[in-house]
Amino acid sequence: MSTKQEILELIPQQGILPLYFYKDTEVTLEVLRALYRAGVKTVEYTNRGEAALQNFKAMRQLIDTELKGMYLGVGTIKNREAAQAFVDAGADYLISPGLVEDAVTVADKNNMLWVPGCMTPTEIIKAEQLGAKFVKLFPGNLLGPDFMSAVKELFPGLLFMPTGGVDTTKENIGAWFKAGVCAVGMGSKLISKALLESKDYAKIESLTKEVLATIKEVRGK
Repeated sequence: MSTKQEILELIPQQGILPLYFYKDTEVTLEVLRALYRAGVKTVEYTNRGEAALQNFKAMRQLIDTELKGMYLGVGTIKNREAAQAFVDAGADYLISPGLVEDAVTVADKNNMLWVPGCMTPTEIIKAEQLGAKFVKLFPGNLLGPDFMSAVKELFPGLLFMPTGGVDTTKENIGAWFKAGVCAVGMGSKLISKALLESKDYAKIESLTKEVLATIKEVRGK
């Protein structure tokens, strides 16, 4: 099975894609360890600061030496240059906040999964035409589960994941899964700025375990 196919199966199995960025390399690595201890096998590191690429390389090294079976995706990819830089740094898949055709080219050339961010049916159609199998609904809090319910049957061949403002509550998570998503992307509601700054890795780990349990519960597994 290709890495692309493995990730396409892993994210829905996991039911969550944790995502974060932090400028400090050591904190970045400790958060990754905490997520792994909680049972997470793939994360998205967002390309949102000058330290992102350097930190990403350190994460790649940590995964290769210590965190067996983990996959590392990169988010906030807005152009070809960024896509290529992170592919060269060992990214397993690419995620964009919008429909970035440049990123598609880089991903396809490397037989990698790319996940475009979409907000309208027109963008989802375009993504599907470009070969997308997995679409990020962004920003999730503006679109809401009702949007997912309304468009889901138009795209039976696609997997959907909301990102942006997805909450850790059973009500919010349950509403999204009921609407038909395969997973939820979760950033600051899970890995908050306060937890990063206080280096509270134990709390990040326990919160992640709670969210994983909630997802299992709302899915009836």
